[in-house]
Amino acid sequence: MRRLILLRHAKTETDAPTGKDHDRRLEERGRADAAAMAEWLAEQQLVPDQVLVSTATRTRQTWDILSELFPGAEPQVEHLPELYSASAAQLLAAVHEVSAGINRLMLVGHNPGLQELALGLTCGTNEGDRRMLSGNMPTSAIAVIDFPIADWADARFGTGKLQHFVSPKILREAS
Repeated sequence: MRRLILLRHAKTETDAPTGKDHDRRLEERGRADAAAMAEWLAEQQLVPDQVLVSTATRTRQTWDILSELFPGAEPQVEHLPELYSASAAQLLAAVHEVSAGINRLMLVGHNPGLQELALGLTCGTNEGDRRMLSGNMPTSAIAVIDFPIADWADARFGTGKLQHFVSPKILREAS
């Protein structure tokens, strides 16, 4: 069994001082949301073994906040430029490159690729499980998908089961 955790970066400023989308930084709400999601992941015992992070400033900052709130955890972390603006197929190709020894993999990236990947991987599961995900994958949202496989190279569209979909808004409404 392999577990994939998809995390969209936290809320960002509208424009970066450089004018480049790649350089947009987290705003205060984004920092708070990322911390709340880290707490939820820790409570659910969903700390990753390996993390693939886009090289965009906002994804790196999101991961930095999460990593500080996972005491004692030391996942392998790779910053991959190809995750920036990646399609669902490109993201899945990155997943396929992960060692079979990794059980919990996290991708920290961007929409629309992350949402399309989540929808594509779980298209074989029942619609009730996917309803909230199909509408939107807001900033700081997490989709947790399980696969009955022994090697990440065997992950395919339609073969994953959505276990959790949570966002900062869902957490606020639940408390």
